[in-house]
Amino acid sequence: MLAIIIPANNEEAVIGLCVQSAQAAACCPALNGEPVLTIVVLDACTDGTAAIARQCGALTLAVDAHNVGMARAAGARMALAMGARWLAFTDADTTVAPEWLHEQVSLDSDAVCGTVSVTDWGVHGEPMRRHFNATYTDADGHQHIHGANLGVS
Repeated sequence: MLAIIIPANNEEAVIGLCVQSAQAAACCPALNGEPVLTIVVLDACTDGTAAIARQCGALTLAVDAHNVGMARAAGARMALAMGARWLAFTDADTTVAPEWLHEQVSLDSDAVCGTVSVTDWGVHGEPMRRHFNATYTDADGHQHIHGANLGVS
């Protein structure tokens, strides 16, 4: 069994798209039908994140950590207790590609630190986009570690 863990704090505006993309990755034909859990860790949520996540098919776990790393760890403990052999992490304001989970697992590695791309700069604006494009490496050998694209066995 594989698990996708998504920490969330008041993410009702974006959690639906995130979980839907995770569910699509869980159904990738190359996974050969291996079961996949999608767990949204609700870190001190006070909005509708939980209901939307459940409606999209995710399991939910409520914590009061106020810390994304601790929320990820709580989701990892839940997934491991349920028998997961691989933990894939992404963020609630992120969408993943349909092949994302399969690509992580197929590397036959103990850990995968993937890259990310930004499609909506929103409030960050043009200066941040230029800085990102000038300093970010989207290639093998990169030095980035993102919770939005991380996997461990």
